[in-house]
Amino acid sequence: MAITLNNGFKMPVVGLGVWRMDGKDVRDLIINSIKLGYRHFDCAADYKNEAEVGEALSEAFKTGLVKREDIFITTKARSMETLNLLFFSSSIAALNSDHGHVLEACKDSLKKLQLDYLDLYLVHFPVAVKHTGVGQTGSPLDKDGVLDIDTTISLETTWHAMEDLVSKGLVRSIGISNYDIFLTRDCLAYSKVKPAVNQIETHPYFQRDCLVKFCQKHGICVTAHTPLGGAAANAEWFGTVSCLDDPVLKALAEKYKKTVAQIVLRWGIQRNTVVIPKTSKFERLKENFEVFDFELAKEDMDKIKAIDRKYRTNQPAKFWGIDLYA
Repeated sequence: MAITLNNGFKMPVVGLGVWRMDGKDVRDLIINSIKLGYRHFDCAADYKNEAEVGEALSEAFKTGLVKREDIFITTKARSMETLNLLFFSSSIAALNSDHGHVLEACKDSLKKLQLDYLDLYLVHFPVAVKHTGVGQTGSPLDKDGVLDIDTTISLETTWHAMEDLVSKGLVRSIGISNYDIFLTRDCLAYSKVKPAVNQIETHPYFQRDCLVKFCQKHGICVTAHTPLGGAAANAEWFGTVSCLDDPVLKALAEKYKKTVAQIVLRWGIQRNTVVIPKTSKFERLKENFEVFDFELAKEDMDKIKAIDRKYRTNQPAKFWGIDLYA
């Protein structure tokens, strides 16, 4: 099952995010997920496992497990390398230091992933930080320990560098990530190549209906990078509450004889968003992909809509010393 992007390319509605996955585990994870039917993988330079993802993909292609043209690879560029780009998100991201070096950053990711082109390349975050070198994944901090933001690079400049990647044939689609309505509107105004995707946090506790509908109205596909909300990993990292414990979702899981995670992912799909859950466990990998054999009734979609808490679970401020959403 796939969504057709505004440039005609198709993007599978369920993908696998590789954030926080140890390099030693990536090979088995990628191979097993392909065997289960996954055809969409979301990466980033800052995840520090692009090379391992590339090795796994190369093995899958060489052994005939899958063809390159049947796989959708997203990656994100670091803000420093795209002319101090902003915070890229495409299937390879290097945390916001690539803004003035977008081409080099893209080629570096392609080399590590062992690919000739990317299906999707994203601006990870709408903030540019000081450039620390292509392929470097550290976040530059100033003398006060706060993220060192580069005020000389505009988002528009970064976006035009992204557009050049499309004309060079290195990237099929480009997009944005963690952009609100106003930044998305601006991007639509100055872009020659419209963003195909906006990857954001959205889940039952943080539905962001206005932003999702705005993007969809203007032909931008929304990808949910935290589709399960405050799952165990986010609860541990960010001290957040998990929507997977919500009584409404638990009741629906019992009604449909599915897990709560499957209910949440199915809800995301029926909103016409792409979901990219992350897991390193085979049983969860399988479970997260088994969401195509049922459909939530309208009244049940409405029940989930009613539990929105406007509750963000992914808090980068804890690590970067800046609130990007203030």
